[in-house]
Amino acid sequence: MTVFRSLAEIRVNQGSVVAIGNFDGVHIGHREILRRVIAVAHDGGLTPTVLTFDPHPARVLAPDRAPSMIMTIDQRLRAFERAGVETTFVLPFSLEFARLSPAEFAGQVLVQALRTRCVLVGDDFRFGYKQSGNVGTLIELGHRLGFAVQPVAPVLGDRERVSSTAIRQLISKGRVSKACRMMVAPFALEGAVVRGFGIGSKQTVPTLNLAAENELLPGTGVYVTRTRDEASGRSWNSITNVGYRPTFEGRELTVETFLLDPAPASAPERIEVQFLSRIREERRFETPEALKAQILRDAGAAMRFHRRLTRLNVG
Repeated sequence: MTVFRSLAEIRVNQGSVVAIGNFDGVHIGHREILRRVIAVAHDGGLTPTVLTFDPHPARVLAPDRAPSMIMTIDQRLRAFERAGVETTFVLPFSLEFARLSPAEFAGQVLVQALRTRCVLVGDDFRFGYKQSGNVGTLIELGHRLGFAVQPVAPVLGDRERVSSTAIRQLISKGRVSKACRMMVAPFALEGAVVRGFGIGSKQTVPTLNLAAENELLPGTGVYVTRTRDEASGRSWNSITNVGYRPTFEGRELTVETFLLDPAPASAPERIEVQFLSRIREERRFETPEALKAQILRDAGAAMRFHRRLTRLNVG
């Protein structure tokens, strides 16, 4: 997949079919838009393209109301590529860009830069100065400038609208299993493995301590997870604690992962931790020994979960 990060970089050899949005979480609603973009592009001999933003527009226009992003921009890009997108323009959102009128945005970005032939957006899409443009505005501009517009209705999951906002709320409450169903993939944190406090290896169990690059973290608690070494691609079944280590009077939020499979000889430098299911709340134990015993019980529950998952995948 080709990625452009400024208007000056863009080189388009043929017309594009463009999906526009933040696509945070790349959930089932987003995937429906991407599926249709790819189908329309292939039917017309065009390039399936995503136009997304970094940072999120709210981070520039209303920082106090900006959402914590579910995915890093790199995670979003990998999801686009896996879906079959061939070109992504990561538009660096700024106050200057926010001043473009809907017509200027359509002319400069969609027509001149991306050579757009068709645009697909959610039916609540807003764009241009002070969000003055909507889907109707985009359709009118398309008639004038030579591109078609296909609004995409929201997707329902469990009889409720699937949205990035709903997924953020689920993850914040620790309800990662339902978030996974909406995203059709596990919610995942990624980042560098950092030095911990040295307590686990001495008093409980050795863990990998993650310095997560994601803005959004799951609610505190113990989770069934899957951990992947980003360098080698090797992965392990695991359990992960997100919390403050109350047994040891901790004050800083940490993400600590215990590998259930044989550990590597040396710790990975960077890992991705996929959150599959929540086991329990984080709580304080009277002694490190009591905490260690609970961790081993949690490990047993996680291993049973992974065995069930393996059977379901095989079946």
